[in-house]
Amino acid sequence: MTGALRTVARESAAVLRRRRRDVWRLVAWSVPESAPAMLSGLVVAHAVDQGFLRDRPWTGTAWLGLLVVAAVAGSWGARRANHAVAGVVEPFRDDLVTRVVTASLRAAARPGPDVAPEGAVARLTNQVETVRDAFAGLVLVSRGFVVTVLAALMGTASLAAPLLPLIAPPLLAALALFAVALRLGVRWQHDYLAAGERLADRAAAAAGAARDVAACRAGERAAGYVDEAVAAQARAERALARLAAVRSLTVVVGGWLPLVAVLAGTGRLLGAGISTGALIGVLTYLAQILVPALDLFVTTVGKAGLRFVVTLDRLLRRAASEPAAERPAAAAAPHPARLELCEVTFRYGAAARPVLEDVDLAVGPGEHLAVVGPSGVGKSTLAGLLCGTLRPERGTVRYGGIPVADLDPAARARCRVLIPQEAYIFPGSVADNLRYLNPAAGDRELLAAAARLGAGPLLTRLGGLPAYLCPGDLSAGERQLLTLVRAYLAPAPVAVLDEATCHLDPAAEQRVEDAFAERGPLVVIAHRISSAVRASRVLLLDPDGPLLGDHRSLQAASPRYREMTGYWTASGSEPPGAAGPLDGVRPALRADLGGDPAQAVADGAR
Repeated sequence: MTGALRTVARESAAVLRRRRRDVWRLVAWSVPESAPAMLSGLVVAHAVDQGFLRDRPWTGTAWLGLLVVAAVAGSWGARRANHAVAGVVEPFRDDLVTRVVTASLRAAARPGPDVAPEGAVARLTNQVETVRDAFAGLVLVSRGFVVTVLAALMGTASLAAPLLPLIAPPLLAALALFAVALRLGVRWQHDYLAAGERLADRAAAAAGAARDVAACRAGERAAGYVDEAVAAQARAERALARLAAVRSLTVVVGGWLPLVAVLAGTGRLLGAGISTGALIGVLTYLAQILVPALDLFVTTVGKAGLRFVVTLDRLLRRAASEPAAERPAAAAAPHPARLELCEVTFRYGAAARPVLEDVDLAVGPGEHLAVVGPSGVGKSTLAGLLCGTLRPERGTVRYGGIPVADLDPAARARCRVLIPQEAYIFPGSVADNLRYLNPAAGDRELLAAAARLGAGPLLTRLGGLPAYLCPGDLSAGERQLLTLVRAYLAPAPVAVLDEATCHLDPAAEQRVEDAFAERGPLVVIAHRISSAVRASRVLLLDPDGPLLGDHRSLQAASPRYREMTGYWTASGSEPPGAAGPLDGVRPALRADLGGDPAQAVADGAR
C-alpha cells in the first residue's frame, strides 16, 4: 500500500498547487481562528497572577473577558476558513467526477462482454462523494491541528520555555508512532473495503438466485458461499480495531504524558521561579488545547484519512485503466446522405430469437422512410442499428458505403442524428439547449430553425433565447419540440426520429416531419398512420418478416398493415384527411424493385 500513499500524496499536492490562491486564503483566515488557542493559556496565567492571587477578582475577570473577544474572532476566522476550504475541495470533486464517469462510460461503450455492471457509475460517484467529504475533513482538521499546536507551543514558550522539552519530544514521538501505524492502516482499510464489496456481491447473488437455491436444495452451499465473505469482513474489521488502539496510545503519549510530567514536576517548577499562573496556563494549553486537538487529529486521519487514501487510490487506478477510446483506422470520409443495412441480424442474447434477421435496407438522399409495426417488434432496435448505437450480430451497417464499425463516434455523429422519444433538456438558457449539437450556430440560425418547426411561439413564451430553462417547468410536448429544433440544427444530414413527436399534436408533427424531410434523408419510427401516409416509403416490421412499400401498396398486400391502420384510424390517432382515399400518395415502391408493388411486397421485399 506504499504505492497508494504516494499516488494519493501526489494527487493531493497537485490539487493544492492548482488552488494555490484558496490555500493561502485558508492559511490567512487560520490566524484569527487560532486566537482562542493562542490566548487561552496566556489569559488564564495573567488572570491568576495579576488578579485572583492578588485578591483582585475584577482584574482576573477582565483578563478572562479577553477570551470572549478571542472566541468571536476565532468563530469569524473559522467561518471564512470554511469558505476557503470549499474553494479547494469542490473543484477537486468536480474534476474527479469527470474523470471517473468518463472512464466508466468508456468501459461501458467498449465492445465485448466486459461491460460496466448496472449501477457502476452511481457506485463510483458515491465513492467520489466519500473522497470529497474525507478530503474536506482532512484539510480542515489537519490545518486546525497544525495551527492549534503551534499556538499552544508558542504560548507555552512565552509562559515557561523550560517546559517545552517535557512537551515537544513526546508529541513528536506519538506522531511518528501514528505515522507508522497509518501505513499498516491503509492496507487494513483496503482489505476492509474489498471484503465489504465481496460480501455485498455474494449476498446479492445468493438473494437473486433464491428460487434456484431452493429448487436445487442448495441452501447450505449458498450459506457457506456467503459465510466466507462474512468471515473475511470480520477479519478485516478486527485488523482495523488495532488502529483504534494505536490512536488511543498516540493521544496518551503525545497529550496526556506531557500533562502528567508537568504535574509531577509542579513543586520543582514552582521552586525554579515559574509562577502559579504560568503553570496553570501551561496546563490549560495541554488539557484544553493540545489533548483535544491531538485526539481530533488522530481520529479524523485514522478514519476519514484511511477512507480517503484507499478510495481515492482505487478511483484513480480505475480512471487510469481506461485510456482514451481508441479511434478506428482512418476511413475515407463517407457520403453521409445514404444509410444501408446489408443482411443485418440482431438479437439481445445468444439464445434469444432474432429481433431482426437478414434485413436489407437502403435510405438514400431525399428519402423519407416511415417504420411501423406492433409494439416490441424491433422498431427502436432498427433505429439503434441505423445510428450505430447497436452493433449487429451479423451483417453490416454502412454510411455512404463505409461500415459504421470503421468510423469513430465523432464521424458517426457527423452523419446522423437520433432523436429518441424521451426528450432531454438540461438546466440552462434556451440558446445553450438549442445549439448543443451545433455550438457554432448563431442566434439567427436558432430562430430560423425554431420558426421552421413551429417553435417560435414557444420561444416567445419562454422569454427568448437568453431565457433560463428549468426542465421540470416544461410539458413533455414542449421538451420534445425544443429537442427537435436542436436536432434540426445539427450538422448531420440524416435524421432518425424514434417516436420523437409522440407528445405533439398531429399538425405540429406534420410540420416537423416536413421540415426534416426537406432537410435530408429522414427515418421516422411512426406512432400515427399519418406519418406513414406522408412518407415516400413505409417499412412494416412484422413478426413474419419485414415488408417494404408505400402506404397504398402495403394496405393492399398486408393484412397486418390493414389491421394496424384500422386501429390507428379507429383510435383517433390519425389527423383528419389521412384516412380514406389516399390521393397524392406515390404508388411506386423503390425504383429498383420494379413490377407490381403489391406483388413485390408479397415477395418479401425488404
